[in-house]
Amino acid sequence: MWPHFFSSSEPDTSQETFLTLHQDARVKIEHIASHGQASPEGFWYDQPDDEWVMLVQGEASLVFDDGRTVALQAGDHLLVPKHQRHRVERTSADALWLAVHIMDR
Repeated sequence: MWPHFFSSSEPDTSQETFLTLHQDARVKIEHIASHGQASPEGFWYDQPDDEWVMLVQGEASLVFDDGRTVALQAGDHLLVPKHQRHRVERTSADALWLAVHIMDR
């Protein structure tokens, strides 16, 4: 576990790292550190829950299966509705995300 949200001591920068900050029956909050990673070619997230994400640091872009591309800068946030297929097109080496998965089960 990282001692601070902006800690630069992630154990491995060769892949995205996910840290669950809180989880219960209705919500999961994650710290995601991207280090220039993107979704694999042809891969689409199709999540069963709504996800609110904020890019806390860095730059990134998401592509949706309806053709939209959303460019994000630090401080930008958006809600990705459940089953809205999307992928991470690109991230900067210093990209940090706060993700909140909102479960309706």
